[in-house]
Amino acid sequence: QLQASGGGLVQTGGSLRLSCAASGRTFSRYDMAWFRQAPGKEREFVVVIRSSGGSTHYADSVKGRFTISRNNAKNTVYLQMNILKRKDTTVYYCAARIGKILSTVRFANSYDSWGQGTQVTVSS
Repeated sequence: QLQASGGGLVQTGGSLRLSCAASGRTFSRYDMAWFRQAPGKEREFVVVIRSSGGSTHYADSVKGRFTISRNNAKNTVYLQMNILKRKDTTVYYCAARIGKILSTVRFANSYDSWGQGTQVTVSS
């Protein structure tokens, strides 16, 4: 089970940090990702941090502005979002998967579990 938090309202250029807490004892074995979805649009990949080695992969739209990290001792993954833009406004979801190959990290249907979503709103 995943529980996302940390969304809110921020001005353009500001920062937010999202958190996603997972239950269970095998958190370190999961790839953990963030997706986002605007109304009427498909769920969009944002970033993933892999279980093995902790490598990260970012969508081009957030590269250099967002940073993902994980604390396996706390079963939590974080998304630090800096230099936020209005186009970042949407609902963010954390997701988890295990035992999948690298080439599928950007596909939402490769993830086994999803958090409930947290709203991020960037105002001008």
